[in-house]
Amino acid sequence: MARKEKEEDVDTLKRRGRRRLVGAVALVLLAVIVLPMVFDPEPRKSAPPVSVRIPGEDDSPFAPKVAPKPAPPPEKKAEEKKPLEEKKPAPVAEEKKPPAEKKPAEAERARAEAALAGGEFVVQVGAFANPKDVIAKLAAAKIPYYTEAAGSLTRVRAGPFATRAEAEKALQALKAMGLKPGNVAAKS
Repeated sequence: MARKEKEEDVDTLKRRGRRRLVGAVALVLLAVIVLPMVFDPEPRKSAPPVSVRIPGEDDSPFAPKVAPKPAPPPEKKAEEKKPLEEKKPAPVAEEKKPPAEKKPAEAERARAEAALAGGEFVVQVGAFANPKDVIAKLAAAKIPYYTEAAGSLTRVRAGPFATRAEAEKALQALKAMGLKPGNVAAKS
């Protein structure tokens, strides 16, 4: 009988152990779920609902809110340049094309010197290994510029400008174009 009592005691202990284990797991789960809600000072706000409207086939075609500006034909571009040049109070140095027999570095130096001859202020746009994209942006914005060879890089400068105010205006235009230009400097 002593053996039978020991087996019942072992079974009873096992049952009690299982109950305690189940109870402990239940308390841990309850703590993990309830305690963050209790200690959270402000309930989380849900994200605003997303509204998506897909037009049907019978609806009108897609029309953008801002219509792109059509590019003027080349003839109009030449006409537009004339009034702009007349409105400028100070003369801007004209770019002279070097003779074809000059080397590219010499031609670029001559162009830079000719550009500097007419103004007093410049804005450093940057030094680039390949300045084609920046030059295209400057030409599209009608900002006067010139380049200088600096080793393997090419310096691009906006100007020259007759007054500091014109140079500051160009500096703001360069920043609006997404470039990171330097400060306005007197020509050297």
